[in-house]
Amino acid sequence: MSDLRPPEHQVAGHRAAPNKLGPLVDGNGLFYKPLQALDRGEQELAFYTAFSIHPAVPPRIRDKFFPRFHGTRLLPTAATPGESHPHIVLDDLLEGLASPSVTDIKIGACTWPPRAPEPYVAKCLAKDRATTSVLLGFRVSGVRVSDAGGAVWRPDRLELKGTDIPGVRCMLRRYVSSVGGDGMDCARAAAVYGGEGGVFAQLRELKAWFEVQTLFHFYSASILLSYDANAVTAAGGGGGVRVKLVDFAHVVESEGVIDHNFLGGLCSLIKFIADIVAETSDAAPSCDS
Repeated sequence: MSDLRPPEHQVAGHRAAPNKLGPLVDGNGLFYKPLQALDRGEQELAFYTAFSIHPAVPPRIRDKFFPRFHGTRLLPTAATPGESHPHIVLDDLLEGLASPSVTDIKIGACTWPPRAPEPYVAKCLAKDRATTSVLLGFRVSGVRVSDAGGAVWRPDRLELKGTDIPGVRCMLRRYVSSVGGDGMDCARAAAVYGGEGGVFAQLRELKAWFEVQTLFHFYSASILLSYDANAVTAAGGGGGVRVKLVDFAHVVESEGVIDHNFLGGLCSLIKFIADIVAETSDAAPSCDS
């Protein structure tokens, strides 16, 4: 446990600090997420517990698109000396990626669950309207682009908060571009977004499940995209492209109704990715195209 440390490649969410709880990794493939306050942590734990053994969840969907759940563990924290805090133990989704490029995309035009307190609804609605959540059904919450030489590009939070629809297109193109130059060559688009194992194909498989699943509604959940820049650069394809769902503190049971809020945002994201694949098949577009 002495090797626990904040994730080096985290792009969104609360970050661990000496006086603040946040996620940790152990370097051996495990990710430790502290239970959130105001019963959100208990709700997320309840989801993982139910989802990990739910007989109606296809094993391929659970294994391919969701972090593996390893129970909970009490860990000492610098934020509360002498006390321990419960953590949800999951797979480290970036384990094995030597030079990870990561994007966190929050899905849904509505990011608060039913029966949420009015102040929380107002807070979420303001953020959804100020970003592209309401217009597109998703917003980009974090981006980190690496290259084989160790260079990294990542926008700051203020830049992300001010992203409009053209800005979203730029972010999604920048994510599959070289770090150097103008950062808009989309040199990795075919390898990361296209192909049988690319983001586009994986999102379509996920969409097929959301078109029929009536188990849960995933409010304020995110899709985490990642790939290994070293592998993409070296092989010109592959790159360990991963598509995972994360952040389940506001998941609720669906009562037999399809999750149209998540599904709509997912379809919108797929359209953006499909456009980039089509536009870059012949020539790399500029940010203005």
